Amino acid sequence: MSVPAELNYTSEHEWVAINDGVATIGITAYAAEALGDIVYVEPPEVSATVRAGDTCGEVESTKSVSDIYSPVNGEVVDVNRTVVDEPELIGTDPYGQGWLFKVELAEEPSDLLTPEQYTQLTEGEG
Repeated sequence: MSVPAELNYTSEHEWVAINDGVATIGITAYAAEALGDIVYVEPPEVSATVRAGDTCGEVESTKSVSDIYSPVNGEVVDVNRTVVDEPELIGTDPYGQGWLFKVELAEEPSDLLTPEQYTQLTEGEG
């Protein structure tokens, strides 16, 4: 399973890339594989305020509906409209074109997992 070393992760199987105070957020390849064929994505609205750990959207697959949790505190500044129209991108390119939304950080997140910690977590679930 691919776990890019340049990203941080959450125990809810989201990845976070932070660049100049903006966090880009998506779901991991592990989560995408567990979900199966993704058929619908409801990301948060642009300008919405999100808090770490709170539900801010959902992903629906042929197997189930899963909540999207914000891994950070801040304001949503961009949403990937391409995945809304083509939700299968989350399964085929979760760390690239399958990103979900971007948040301008209110503060630096302190409880994200390292790639090593996330790998340990997923190996324990596998």
